[in-house]
Amino acid sequence: MRHSQLKAFHYVAKHGGFSRAAEALFLTQPAISEQVRKLEQDHDLLLFQRERKRVNLTPEGEQLYRFTKQYFEIEDQIEDYLSETKAAIDGELRIIADSAHHMTSFLGSFQKKYPKITITVRSGNTEEILEELRSYNAEIGVVGSLSPGKDMDVLNLGSTEIVAFAAQGVLLASKPSLSLEELADLPLVFREHGSKTRQKLEEEAERRGITLNPAIVAEGREAVRELVASGAGIGFVSQAEYGHDDRLRQIKLKDVKLQMGESMISLSQRRNVKIIRAFMDFAQRALEEKSPPADT
Repeated sequence: MRHSQLKAFHYVAKHGGFSRAAEALFLTQPAISEQVRKLEQDHDLLLFQRERKRVNLTPEGEQLYRFTKQYFEIEDQIEDYLSETKAAIDGELRIIADSAHHMTSFLGSFQKKYPKITITVRSGNTEEILEELRSYNAEIGVVGSLSPGKDMDVLNLGSTEIVAFAAQGVLLASKPSLSLEELADLPLVFREHGSKTRQKLEEEAERRGITLNPAIVAEGREAVRELVASGAGIGFVSQAEYGHDDRLRQIKLKDVKLQMGESMISLSQRRNVKIIRAFMDFAQRALEEKSPPADT
């Protein structure tokens, strides 16, 4: 196994084709193809399914790609370490969050400090976020958990109460609060399995011998919000993420106090990646500045 073979494989997997990999590495397509062929032949592995002009990773290729993402990131860290005098941090910072609400206060100021960093933000539930971080498909996650795993570095963003919400003028408009027993008889709009908010509600209901059957299951917090606003049913969210929407009204949960903790996380083994370290340190300082000073 040679470094050049792994690099050829990695770039084909990363860019989705031999021609694009060749362009990225400033090599010819036959040279890239030969390196990958030798890697497959030497180890008796089929790494790509080749169909006309498209290539797809085999299960063995998927596993190797997980390793090469780690391998070449460590190579980049070594290069960074050997050139610490580099003036500016650049690159792509991929953030996946169950709610972007917790980052809106400092994303803009971070980008101003590091203008050469390109930031992308997408949504996902807690299970998806952990999988993406562990697969090196994102650098930063925001999840509804204060203990996402021993392999994660965690920055506690605090916790707030879970509340229900409904469209204005729809579904028991006169009631400011509802019990779990009352909710069991109403149309509910839940997020997909993997949502911590849904998990906490269902666990508490089960503990009390109550069954909460959703009328609609929607993928993503925004989809739930739009369905509830249309009058389709009652949704649930943490207080911190409720925000402001004139179409909706908030409903407290009666006789139950469910707290939703939120954490900013990154994979521990990647903590020395400069772009991740810069963001986590910046977020830590932003939260410290935002918190009121302790009484003396």
